[in-house]
Amino acid sequence: MADLARLRGRSFLVLGRAGMDLYADPPGTRIEEAARFVAHLGGSSANIAVALVRQGCTAALVTRVSDDAVGRFCLAQLDAYGVDRTHARTEGGEARNSLAVVETRAADCQSVIYRNGAADFAMGMEDVEAVDYARFSALVTTGTVLAAEPSRSATFRAFDLARKAGLPLIFDVDYRPYSWPSAAMASAVYSRAGAICDVIVGNDVEFGFMAGDPAKGLDKARSLIAEGAQVVVYKMGEKGAITITRDGEFATGIYPTRALKPTGAGDSFLGAFAAALAEGRALREAVLRGSAAAAMVVARVGCAPAMPTRADLDAFLAEHPGPEGTEDAHSAA
Repeated sequence: MADLARLRGRSFLVLGRAGMDLYADPPGTRIEEAARFVAHLGGSSANIAVALVRQGCTAALVTRVSDDAVGRFCLAQLDAYGVDRTHARTEGGEARNSLAVVETRAADCQSVIYRNGAADFAMGMEDVEAVDYARFSALVTTGTVLAAEPSRSATFRAFDLARKAGLPLIFDVDYRPYSWPSAAMASAVYSRAGAICDVIVGNDVEFGFMAGDPAKGLDKARSLIAEGAQVVVYKMGEKGAITITRDGEFATGIYPTRALKPTGAGDSFLGAFAAALAEGRALREAVLRGSAAAAMVVARVGCAPAMPTRADLDAFLAEHPGPEGTEDAHSAA
């Protein structure tokens, strides 16, 4: 078990993809009716890294990008956002960067993902073994990196190296069915990762999937604490979240917002939540800051550019003293 106090160094190593998001423009336009698109940095891990930087932390991304104009776009965007890309390498041949074509629409939002020959899945042992883990305060990854080889094995190797260096492991389940050869394999691999990590964040559908039964997601989240995790956040969309530790559970609600789109909330939540823990804030406050950041992002265009700064988040919270929903304490099950 890693000491979560290590987080206070506020230097995060993030594993996973960076991609290009093409948004139909202006907001509200359907993809099939669009004559213009706006490009932004995307990819769950890159978004989380941006969220951490904007919350006053440092973040380095370990990934591979395609050796072409789209890959160079991603690298330039990482630079623009202040994300360290020392360990972002290019992959040649037929490898291509993740590409998402997305709408800024709250209802019936289409998000078309292109992941054929994804460059980030080429992340290998040499990538994760080149990192000086002692420089960092925590390792963060999303479930996307586990969907294919050699990225999967490299990620588990990174877990081992980070653990030996005393880093807490933070895992965002982030299940994307289109990336996996089978649901059974994904469930087994995610369960293996969950049994290793210290902080695990996912939604009710993802935990239900890990459990192999949609009705048993909360039981699965609780079991991860029994297996060694220190914090599990079980998100339930509009119903808020249940945060589980060895000392018990508490529920939190959501902050109301006028959403423009459904994308980016999870990445924003994780970034603000982890940054708040790194600042030494209480766990409940960290969850609420994550929830507020998620509310802010869905009300803005894009994902990476929508991530709030710490000042933005503080101002939002000053105007929104409490979220909708309950915050009842529960005893551990």
